[in-house]
Amino acid sequence: MSDLSNLSLEQKIGQLLYIGLPGTEFDAEARSLVADVQPGGVIIFGRNVATAEQLRGLLDSVRETLHVEPLLGIDQEGGLVDRLRKICTPMPAARTIRQHGDLAAARTLGRLTGEALRLLGFNMNFAPVLSIMTDDRDLLSNGLYSRSYGRSPGEVLGYTMVYLRGLQGEGCLGCAKHFPGIGAGEVDSHEEMPIINLSQDQLIAQDLAPYIELFQREDNMVHAVMVSHGGFPKVDLRSGTAGGRLIPASINPQIVTKLLREEIGYTGLVVTDDLEMGAIARHYEIEETVRLAVEAGEDMMLICARPDLIRRGFHSLLAAAREGKLSEERINASLARIAHFKTLIQPPRPFDAARFDTLSGEVAALNRKLNYSYGGKL
Repeated sequence: MSDLSNLSLEQKIGQLLYIGLPGTEFDAEARSLVADVQPGGVIIFGRNVATAEQLRGLLDSVRETLHVEPLLGIDQEGGLVDRLRKICTPMPAARTIRQHGDLAAARTLGRLTGEALRLLGFNMNFAPVLSIMTDDRDLLSNGLYSRSYGRSPGEVLGYTMVYLRGLQGEGCLGCAKHFPGIGAGEVDSHEEMPIINLSQDQLIAQDLAPYIELFQREDNMVHAVMVSHGGFPKVDLRSGTAGGRLIPASINPQIVTKLLREEIGYTGLVVTDDLEMGAIARHYEIEETVRLAVEAGEDMMLICARPDLIRRGFHSLLAAAREGKLSEERINASLARIAHFKTLIQPPRPFDAARFDTLSGEVAALNRKLNYSYGGKL
């Protein structure tokens, strides 16, 4: 469906949500959740994976239940963030590929990831990570040590471009994350809000540089961006405010609308990081979070685990729309971007267990080439 503006209000609100499922089966609880919320997207985690056949069946059941073709996504980066390791040879970390100086390996990883995901029924991967990890940043406890492709903007840009060519060449759309860059944060946003004490000029020269270069390319490689929960006190400079709490980037209009949309000129899909992460959930109730995210300019909100929070977020946005606190114009602006993104997705390929096993073997061969041991330090 290329036009989402003719949906009912309930269906429109559902399109703004990208939700997780409880477990491996499309049981009564999962079916009820998907049918009631009618989400625009569903994201899969390790808890949802038992076998390749089971996972494909789960995603097929989601698609059959929804009136609008859904985005079906996963965080399949490789290394520490590998949701498929139960059913496929664990994939190498970005850092390992960069340490070998092997651009071809980055493209191979993208290709193998893309084809494996398409066989399983996915159309989207929340990768690559565009964080820049210098020697100093490697010492920080932010969980990004192994997930970065480089120590400089040029290095990150080079590896992520070839990775995206491999991934998207198989028909699986990527998502650049975590805007505007949280490599300088001292803590992991899964637990608490990382504070990035860089000025906007410093960000543009370093962490924002790969995004800006990618956005300006004529081949338009980036169609989706995930915004982090990082706090940017030297960027969030609003006149007349002092002493207030720092607002996470994901729900901050200064970052999402002013910086990303207006100053950098990005026009594609924008999604939040998981709104259940400690960086934001410790400070905001979900009802407030989803409203602030939409007001900030986000198109889709990730709520990845708890069905009760998913339902609360859905009903909060629905109530705000019915009461006029969330305008039809604002909703339709995001729906237009979601609809455009959905025109780019491709239907799933027929499931082929033998080919999936072959791909797992090709991942193992890539690991051997890189001398990558997924049992050791990543």
